[in-house]
Amino acid sequence: MSSRSRESGFTILETVFVVGLIGVISAIAVPMFGQALAGFRLSGDARSVSNAIALAKMRAASNFSRVRLYVDLSARSHHIEWWNKTTSTWVTEGGATSLNTGVTFSFGVVGAPPPNTQTTIAQASLCNDDAGAPILNTACIIFNSRGVPIDSSFAPTGADALYLTDGSAVYGVTIAATGMLRMWRTLPAVTPTWGLN
Repeated sequence: MSSRSRESGFTILETVFVVGLIGVISAIAVPMFGQALAGFRLSGDARSVSNAIALAKMRAASNFSRVRLYVDLSARSHHIEWWNKTTSTWVTEGGATSLNTGVTFSFGVVGAPPPNTQTTIAQASLCNDDAGAPILNTACIIFNSRGVPIDSSFAPTGADALYLTDGSAVYGVTIAATGMLRMWRTLPAVTPTWGLN
């Protein structure tokens, strides 16, 4: 039996190899992780808008009044407002929800709306102030007390939609004349391939 014991450990070459391997894997994984996070932000914002529209529809029915989702396109935010019949004014309910960094209310280069929704792709019509004058850089989805989408003249409409993009994908939330909501997704292309999401 030998009285010598061999010391064990890692050599410099083994350590450098492992550190290099970790560097290569990180260089591949970090951009993919960043793209995944951006996709989650855009998807989350689209779901937030869809949920806010659904909430506005329910509030209209429960309050027996008109309720709208007010979208400020330049500030990249949205909030719910209800029509106060006594004072003839729009009253804000809750606070504004802002979009994540890099996400905007836009359809980018996409040249056509989702199938069986709008005739031409466009954000919902402008919001009106209390006196009925249009407010620039806004979009409104309005529901009457029955939960039916209406335009600013209070006529039923089935052509409302809101679009969001971060440049890598475009989401659209459409509202049918019946009040049914659908969320769509496509890559940014002039000729889109919309799919339900």
